[in-house]
Amino acid sequence: MRVLEKMNIRNKLEQKEEIILSPFAQKSSKTKGRLKEEAECDIRPAFQHDRDRIIHSKSFRRLKHKTQVFLSPTGDHYRTRLTHTLEVSQIARTIARALFLNEDLVEAIALGHDLGHTPFGHAGEAVLNEIHTGGFRHYEQSLRVVDLLEREGEGLNLTFEVRDGILKHSKGKGEIISRGETDKPATREAEVVRASDIIAYINHDIDDAIRGNVIKEEDLPEDSRKFLGNATSDRIDTMVRGVIAETMKQDGLSVSLGEELGRHMVKLRTFLYEKVYDSHIVHDDFIKCSRIIKDLYFYFMDNPAALLAETGRDDFYDEPEACVRDFIAGMSDRYAFSLFEKFFLPLPWNIPG
Repeated sequence: MRVLEKMNIRNKLEQKEEIILSPFAQKSSKTKGRLKEEAECDIRPAFQHDRDRIIHSKSFRRLKHKTQVFLSPTGDHYRTRLTHTLEVSQIARTIARALFLNEDLVEAIALGHDLGHTPFGHAGEAVLNEIHTGGFRHYEQSLRVVDLLEREGEGLNLTFEVRDGILKHSKGKGEIISRGETDKPATREAEVVRASDIIAYINHDIDDAIRGNVIKEEDLPEDSRKFLGNATSDRIDTMVRGVIAETMKQDGLSVSLGEELGRHMVKLRTFLYEKVYDSHIVHDDFIKCSRIIKDLYFYFMDNPAALLAETGRDDFYDEPEACVRDFIAGMSDRYAFSLFEKFFLPLPWNIPG
């Protein structure tokens, strides 16, 4: 232990960052800090420490039972919210390494970006946004998870840069790389994650939709197939190389896609909304799931004591409506099914023999 203290490995790693990383990279030693002051680790730089905290969180583990696109698939190879997160992380780290950006920061943002996502994918987010006062946005909930909900209300106490990247990772149907002042990330690393998120979900959602017989490869826009490639690996490779090349052309001033790549990415995203997310095969099940979330939400709003009993709490840590939202958003798919069955479906009547 004394040997490690004398060496202070963190300092050596921070010095290495100063030598190796781009001038535009966010250095660990230059972090704007945490919400609450704490002693620094003598082994891990700040962003590596954040990455580790996210991986060991309960909300990260629950991602394995949250829907990406296909609800409760019987096949083993469909993506979940967890595998989506890992694919985003892999793509983001590849881009960050090529651009000499901070891989630890990129990885921490990527692994934490969807911690606040609801059960049942975007259908769950849509219905909570509809029924909850003030609406619901998963990226805001992800920040709430790491700031407040994890560690029994203590939060993970992450750095400013990771928190900023989590909050500003989402683009919906808007710009892939935001240039607006309100939602423009504070670091290049967060911009990389934002681009990597859409690269990941465009490609793995196409792959899953083909596996699920919702679409065929030839249904994809022909000009996009010619430009990006006909296989998932080819499309990802083209997109990743495009981001790296265009960003280098900008001398690292900002993460860029280039006009043609950006156009095809938006085109495929639009295709997915029209042919996959809103198709009856996918959408019909989510209508049923929306009912589950609505019924559970209003049940707990009308029966706050049931929420306290279910969570094992003696009182509320916030307004009851906020606590209900947090509880619903944190559920895995199967836990939501289980609670719906518990509260709304008749159980078998056991008559003593």
